[in-house]
Amino acid sequence: MRVGFIGAGKVGFSLGKYLVSNNVTVTGYFSKSSKSAKLAADFTSTKAYSSLENILEDSDTVFLTVPDDIIGEVWENIRNLDIKNKKICHCSGSIASTAFFCAENEGALAYSIHPLCAVSDKYNSWQSLKSAVFTIEGSEKYLYQLQSLFKSFGNEVVIIDTKQKALYHAGAVMASNLVIALINMSVEVFKQCGFDENVAQKAIFSLFKGNADNIVNNGLINALTGPIERNDVKTVKNHLNSLDNETWANVYKLLSLELVDLAKKKHVNRNYDELKEVLK
Repeated sequence: MRVGFIGAGKVGFSLGKYLVSNNVTVTGYFSKSSKSAKLAADFTSTKAYSSLENILEDSDTVFLTVPDDIIGEVWENIRNLDIKNKKICHCSGSIASTAFFCAENEGALAYSIHPLCAVSDKYNSWQSLKSAVFTIEGSEKYLYQLQSLFKSFGNEVVIIDTKQKALYHAGAVMASNLVIALINMSVEVFKQCGFDENVAQKAIFSLFKGNADNIVNNGLINALTGPIERNDVKTVKNHLNSLDNETWANVYKLLSLELVDLAKKKHVNRNYDELKEVLK
C-alpha cells in the first residue's frame, strides 16, 4: 500500500504521521500551498509533490484531506486523470463516499474513512488516533481489507452503510459540539447566580471532567446520579420553576426524559411515571 495525501492540513498531517508510525508507506503530500506540503512531508519524512499527476502515479491509495466544502472541487480535478485501480478516500464525518461520483466508472474505488476523534493540532493529534474508533464506508472491494488494516493498528473499526452517514455524523455532533452548548447554558445559569464567568467555567469544567471520567470508567447507567436517577420530583419541579429562559427549560425537560429511560434501566422496580408527567 502506497498512500498519498492531497491536502496538508491538520487531518493530513495527523493521519499521515499515524500511518507512518504503523509502518504504512506514505508517498507524500500535494497541496495548493507548496509550503504546507513541504511542512507535512518533513513531519512524516516523506515527499512534497508539485503536481497531482505525480502523486497519483506514485500512490495506489489517495486521501483527500481537504475541507469538506472543496472535496467535490478536488475530485473534479483528479477524476479525469489516471485513477484506474486507485483507492480514493476522504476523511469527512458528514459526507459519504458518494462525493466521488462515477469513481467506479473511471475504474477507481471510493471510500470515506473517518476517525471519531477531535483533530485540533497538526503536530500532536496523531497520537490520539491510536484510541479513536474509525468508521469506513464505500466500494465493496477492499472495504474489509481497509477495516483490517486499521484494526491491525489496534483501532476499533466499524463499517457503516453509506446511506447512514448523515445520521452517524449527527450522533457524533451530539456527543461533541452540542455538549459545548449545554456547558454554555450552564455557565449562563451560574452567572445569574452571581458567578464571574471565568469562575463559572472553572467550576463547570471540573464537574464536567469528573463526570466524563466516571462515564468512561463505569459506563452510562452506573455513572448516572442526580435528581432524575433518584426520582426526586420536588427538586425537578424547583429546577423548572427557577429557569426563566424557555429554551433552557425545554432543553432540561427533553434531556431529562432521556435520563428517565436510563434511570429505569438502573432501577427496574422504581416508578418514574409522576416524574415523566412533570417533564412532559
